[in-house]
Amino acid sequence: MAVGEANFDFHVVPGVRMAAFACGIKSEGVDDLVMYEFVEGSVTAAVFTKNLFAAAPVEVGRRHLKQISARYFIVNSGNANAATGDEGIADSLNCCKTLSQLAGVRPEEIIPFSTGVIGERLPVSRITDALHDLLPRLQENNWLEAARGIMTTDTRPKIASRQKEILGKKITITGIAKGAGMIQPNMATMLSYIATDVSVSRNTLQELLEQAVNKSFNRITVDSDTSTNDSCMLTATGVSGVSVEDSEGRVEFYQLLEELMIELAQGIIRDAEGATKFVAVRVINGVKQESCLSIAYAIANSPLMKTAIFAGDANWGRIVMAIGKAPVDIDISKLDVYIGDVRLMTDGTRDPGYEESMGAEVMSADEITITVDLKSGDYEETVWTSDLSHEYVRINAEYRT
Repeated sequence: MAVGEANFDFHVVPGVRMAAFACGIKSEGVDDLVMYEFVEGSVTAAVFTKNLFAAAPVEVGRRHLKQISARYFIVNSGNANAATGDEGIADSLNCCKTLSQLAGVRPEEIIPFSTGVIGERLPVSRITDALHDLLPRLQENNWLEAARGIMTTDTRPKIASRQKEILGKKITITGIAKGAGMIQPNMATMLSYIATDVSVSRNTLQELLEQAVNKSFNRITVDSDTSTNDSCMLTATGVSGVSVEDSEGRVEFYQLLEELMIELAQGIIRDAEGATKFVAVRVINGVKQESCLSIAYAIANSPLMKTAIFAGDANWGRIVMAIGKAPVDIDISKLDVYIGDVRLMTDGTRDPGYEESMGAEVMSADEITITVDLKSGDYEETVWTSDLSHEYVRINAEYRT
């Protein structure tokens, strides 16, 4: 039920191999275990959930990344291993230990990830038994298989890829993501794995990832809920020999990275649970960035606004309500509000030229832009969201049944 077409083309990233396998956590025969392998010398940056119930693999991953660079990722879908206490930590560590013995690396060089149902013990034996089968399957062109293997309620894989000449040499970035519900990042409500062949220090890579996250995965919402397992990983193998430490290379690389991550983030919204609409909420000309973002989220997360979007109902009163509930100090007498190019409000009241049929025509489209012009400053923010449909309720009502 995804909105819009998806492009599944990608470029391989030198120094990265991956594999997917059905280990039996989800339906029989469905890939639910993914492994990533990175060439020695790779560096990894990470941004994790801020949910206080951060899952066991998140806690283990944080610890391991503080000690040594990652050589392998293990990702299982169908079970979140969250709210499982010390037993959950031990289960994640057991998976790392088994792979470390098979691959001949230290357990700390392995980062575990899980996604799925919260509050249930991880079926460790199914994962560890399958690791023997995964290692010989590792290939550099298995990106789509990996993207499918991490899906839960997603209806299609999310993948994005870029190549560009930087400093006279070609560099590659490819990434995948999963996520369809429980989406409002407090970094970052989904799993995402991005790899590149540039050469860069870990500190610089971390700075670039955090900056890009705040322009992409931290600008999306489906239902205002932040997951326990959110992880966004960026690994640089250095195989291309192109350093992006200097200012010129860094700027070009960051622009490419942000563009790719926005595509992945928007892919999550296009495939949101039950989505029939892709919606951009723009708040422009604000005094503060925080004010613009607060208003954008107030609109994007309003159940009344989202159900009106699903119905194609240009109920601009619901936009006014949502703006008014945002905890910001604005002059409402200056506000202009648009749906697409149609102006609904001028200076805080209904635009004299607006007719209901004009708004209804815009709202009938699959892709909609809502713009709020505060006419008070130079800041602006955009949040991407979906509508709220009957199908969203069904999916989440039946999630465990």
